[in-house]
Amino acid sequence: MISRLFAVVLAALALIAPAAAMDADLAKVARVSGTPDIPGLKIVWLAPWGDVAEAHAWRNIIVHQTEGPAGSARGGALEQSKNPTRRGVTVWVETDGTVYWAVAETLVPTHGDGANRNDNKYIDNRATYRQVVRDNSIGVEFAGNYPDVAAGPTEAQVASWRILVRVLRTRYDIPLDHVYAHNWIDYKDARYCEGCWLATLARTWAE
Repeated sequence: MISRLFAVVLAALALIAPAAAMDADLAKVARVSGTPDIPGLKIVWLAPWGDVAEAHAWRNIIVHQTEGPAGSARGGALEQSKNPTRRGVTVWVETDGTVYWAVAETLVPTHGDGANRNDNKYIDNRATYRQVVRDNSIGVEFAGNYPDVAAGPTEAQVASWRILVRVLRTRYDIPLDHVYAHNWIDYKDARYCEGCWLATLARTWAE
């Protein structure tokens, strides 16, 4: 019995140790400048990180989904990088999981509709109504739900999101409950709940 218990403990430690090492690596890389290699992510840097102390004061993360076909994240990110404050977001995620960092973290793209949702349909909107807006929220766009807008993200996108959301939260000190779906804060397309599954998933992951 003791030997079996010891074996179980060893197996648990074997699983915990790599996860702890990855957390330490992410915590370290999330605070650097430049175009770092982020463990577990394929990331294309169209705008490098600067000194995190000079970054915009991001307090929230808003998850968006676009109706573009597979491959459209790259095009959207390239256009965003040319005109950073146009309607769009800072970070784009392709269907194959590739992450495009399109905009300098000191700039604010136009995204969100002013946090106009006040019906409490998805969440209690008292903390978000007119408060979770583009000026304090970094946006992440997931491409590929075309022609079915209700189609969920790909497995590769989910895998990238698991790491990306931890990096964003660590870099900008964003609490777990400040990850929002676009539909939670704005009145959006009634056909589907934009970003809701991804935001919910992020909130279920351990810190």
